[in-house]
Amino acid sequence: MVARSSEVRPTAVRRSASPGAGGRRGRRAGRLAGLGFGGAALLILLTGCDVNSAFGFGWPQGITPESRRMYDLWIASCIAALVVGVFVWGLIFWCVVRYRKRGNELPVQTRYNLPMEFLYTIAPVLIVSVLFYYTAVVQTDVVKTTSNPDVTVEVVAFKWNWQFNYRDGQGVDANTTASVLGTSEVIPILVLPTDRSIRFEETSKDVIHSFWVPEMLFKRDVMPGNIRNVFEVSSLESEGAYVGRCAELCGSYHAFMNFELRVVSPENFDRFLAAKQGGASTQDALTSIGEEPYAVTTRPFETRRTEHNFNQAGAGS
Repeated sequence: MVARSSEVRPTAVRRSASPGAGGRRGRRAGRLAGLGFGGAALLILLTGCDVNSAFGFGWPQGITPESRRMYDLWIASCIAALVVGVFVWGLIFWCVVRYRKRGNELPVQTRYNLPMEFLYTIAPVLIVSVLFYYTAVVQTDVVKTTSNPDVTVEVVAFKWNWQFNYRDGQGVDANTTASVLGTSEVIPILVLPTDRSIRFEETSKDVIHSFWVPEMLFKRDVMPGNIRNVFEVSSLESEGAYVGRCAELCGSYHAFMNFELRVVSPENFDRFLAAKQGGASTQDALTSIGEEPYAVTTRPFETRRTEHNFNQAGAGS
């Protein structure tokens, strides 16, 4: 036997408090709904949201092919979630209006609707399966590596700064040809070229850190010990300066652990690297290719790590 929907008509009849109570409640609910929608619209207007940011659902525009694939996946996921949400919300409001109480008689009670229950079970499974498939496809593309990238950078994290080593090959046996070291007074600048594949080999000197450039839409944990976390980008598509951060809580001065990614043309990158290999400082090498010598997207923070503070801490302990 196949279960079918059944209707149960209630025998009980409820008495309302007064003949006009239902109408007053309906008008009150309508006014509240109107105020709610108006307040939401006013809030959006007053915040002055940027249209591009709103359509990006909070994500910045990426600067790599991998970041664009992740961006597209994110937008598609948000749209799918909104479609499902609007459909469910619509059903809820429709049921509230369609089956609201009228007069003194309770509405018909419907149950055991097998087709509807089947739909509500299969539809979410199909939606999740599609999202899972495309997530796996994009993830496979993002984490893939090649055997011979154009540029290899060793990212060394330590409390609470960065060192970037330009390498002549891959793995621990490769040699460092130039290096950029950050200090408490100078933000480290990682200079990289457009239109070349770049391999990042990450390691930490102490605790777990995380290498993150928001415009790459991707972050990777930097692990201590003999673990080298490796990832690649097939190219950087836009020249410019982009702030980078540590995205893993790593101690007292975690918030100060910033760096800058400076993307330049391949010709300027070659000149910068040659200047560094010739003994020039990072600031002089940047000046020689017409770039700002210091970071323009972030600045050093005052750590207040002075002898006076340390003496006070020692006296109180």
